[in-house]
Amino acid sequence: MPKTSARLLSLLSLLQARRDWPGALLAERLDVSPRTVRRDVDRLRELGYPVAAMKGPDGGYRLDAGTELPPLLFDDEQAVALAVALQIATASGAGIEEAAARALNTVRQVLPARLRHRVDTLRVTAVDRPESRPGPQVDSGVLMAIGAAVHAREVLRFDYSPVSAPAPGPVRPEAEVEAEGAGEAEAAGEGGRGALPPPPRRVEPHHLVTWGRRWYLVAWDLERGDWRTFRADRIAPRTPTGPRFTPRELPGGSVADFITARFRGTAAATGDGVGGWPCRGEVILSLPAAEVLRHTRDGIVEELGPDRCRLVLGSWSWPGLVAAIGRFDAGIEVIGPPELSSAFAQLAARYAAAATPPRHP
Repeated sequence: MPKTSARLLSLLSLLQARRDWPGALLAERLDVSPRTVRRDVDRLRELGYPVAAMKGPDGGYRLDAGTELPPLLFDDEQAVALAVALQIATASGAGIEEAAARALNTVRQVLPARLRHRVDTLRVTAVDRPESRPGPQVDSGVLMAIGAAVHAREVLRFDYSPVSAPAPGPVRPEAEVEAEGAGEAEAAGEGGRGALPPPPRRVEPHHLVTWGRRWYLVAWDLERGDWRTFRADRIAPRTPTGPRFTPRELPGGSVADFITARFRGTAAATGDGVGGWPCRGEVILSLPAAEVLRHTRDGIVEELGPDRCRLVLGSWSWPGLVAAIGRFDAGIEVIGPPELSSAFAQLAARYAAAATPPRHP
């Protein structure tokens, strides 16, 4: 019996590793006869695994999807990857935090001691950035409905709830989509003034993406004839979905380039890491290039000497760009453009005024 049990686990592992297995190849890998393979397949079926037999000259087997979830078998790397992914999922904003925590506890309980030790030494604490307001939670059912439409390439109909216009001040990276949504709500009828509710949106859904712990749908808007990004927490899908469609080519070449460019307010990414920002400047810093490079995510750093480097950086505003450059706490020589020099002078006057003690009457 132990030999049979071990062979069944090996057979199950092979069936999970690839879609189709010729019967003769399975027998060779397990070092048994084809008749033994057939008996072991029957045993797996009795345990609830939907193993389908393929007809043909060679014959073979396939592990299909069933009506119930049978026990699963993971190798060491898959088990550790699953545990780490579940830890990260507790801060995904997808409304699955509690389920992910319960699934992690279930997986950990059945792990062998050696793998449980690896998982415990790789405990990941997902911490969100402090925000002025909590991030929106998305119902997992909404994500499933959007994902199903993307996978089936079917037109998606949904109601899109309005959002208030963003507060004045420096534009945050995520504000571009929020501002777009506010403009769309106004164009749809300015709900809240007694007007009729806007009609449902009709889009060709292409990608479901995450950015800054928020979920977005990238889609081709059929009414506006243009690409749009929609916040998933404001989407209420309608049923049934529409007809199937042929996917269009996404601007920018990839969804990552498209989303990055869209949040920077450009039509397409330029590829140099800074060209998409509306404000772009060039300076020379009295710091080694290696030190500047460690603290620069979006920018170009060029070494000019042991203690000098050229930095090209972008931002949403000139004062914001000056503040980003000033954090390096080093000598600065402005190369251009003139707007950058003016912003340095503006902030210098503002900081000098802030450093002056107030005169009390």
